[in-house]
Amino acid sequence: METTTAKQQMEKSLQHLENELKSFQLGRANTSLIENVDIFIPSRNMKQKLNQMANISVIDAQTLKVECRDKSSLSSVEKGIYDANIWLTPQNLWEYIMIKIPPLTQERRKDLTKLVSKYAEDTKIWIRNIRQDSQKEIKKEFDEKKISEDQKKSLESEIDSLVKDFNTKIDTISKNKSEEIMKI
Repeated sequence: METTTAKQQMEKSLQHLENELKSFQLGRANTSLIENVDIFIPSRNMKQKLNQMANISVIDAQTLKVECRDKSSLSSVEKGIYDANIWLTPQNLWEYIMIKIPPLTQERRKDLTKLVSKYAEDTKIWIRNIRQDSQKEIKKEFDEKKISEDQKKSLESEIDSLVKDFNTKIDTISKNKSEEIMKI
């Protein structure tokens, strides 16, 4: 595995972390809170992302409005949002769904910061797994005499440097998000 491939995989892991953290409910309305919620559609026996089947808009700082393109899927959307375990309670008003964003309690803020730490640690684990895969590939190429020992050491050093850089980025993202949660 080349270091560029490893770097691309690490960047995807970091992007995934950032996307997960965007969906955190911070006491104010934001479409990213629900746009990637999976909705099960019984009539088609499939799941679909909410943003692919509905228009999501911010009415005010505390309210989201979800207008389904197919009104018959309103109950599925309501259930999907409720079941997503994002601590939001949708109200089906038969033409659209209204979601009031509750203010954050201190206890909920602490829970969210713990969740941020968990997501950050999970991302670090993915990064370590990418490093392990890269090291196995480097060793394999060395054993097959495709690269020299100097190249092997150089590649291993590059991978370790990438891991260190990405772990620093993860720590920064995690710290910033935790501070944002606690100060709102």
